[in-house]
Amino acid sequence: MLQRVQTVFLAIVMIGMGVFLSFPVWHKTAATGEQKVDLTALKLTHQINAVQSEVQPTYYLMIVAIIVAGVAAYTIFQFKNRMLQSALCAVNSILMTVIIGLVIYFTYYKAAKFFEPGAPGNYDTGFYGLVASMLANVFANRFIRKDEKTVQQSSRLR
Repeated sequence: MLQRVQTVFLAIVMIGMGVFLSFPVWHKTAATGEQKVDLTALKLTHQINAVQSEVQPTYYLMIVAIIVAGVAAYTIFQFKNRMLQSALCAVNSILMTVIIGLVIYFTYYKAAKFFEPGAPGNYDTGFYGLVASMLANVFANRFIRKDEKTVQQSSRLR
C-alpha cells in the first residue's frame, strides 16, 4: 500500500537526491579570496583568478544520483513484495555509499590540494541532501522489514 511510512521515507530519498543534483556539494575559498573551488554533481570547478578556471566533469555523480532516485521510485511501487523492496533499499545504500566515497575523494584528494592544503573547505546543501537521503533510506528499510515481520507473525497465527 502506498500510504505506509516507508513510502514517505522513500520519497524523502528522491527529494534528497534532487537536492544533491540541484545545489552545490562543497566549496573552498582561498584566504586571499582570489581562488576558489566548487564541487557540484556535474563538475569540479577551480577558479584560479577572475578569467582563468579549470573544470573537471563529475557527471558520474549525477548518473548515480539519478539511478538512486529511480530505484527509490521503483521501490515505492513494489509494496506487494517487501523482500524485493528491502533488497532495492540495500542497493540504494550501496549506491549512496559510492556517491559519498566519490565526494570525499574529490574534496580531500582532488580539490584540497589546489591551494592551501590545510584548509578543509565547507560542505554545502547538496551534501546534506545526500546525507538526508541515506538516513531516509535506512529508515525506509527498517519499516519495510518491520512490515514483513508483522505479516509473517500474523500468518503464523492463522
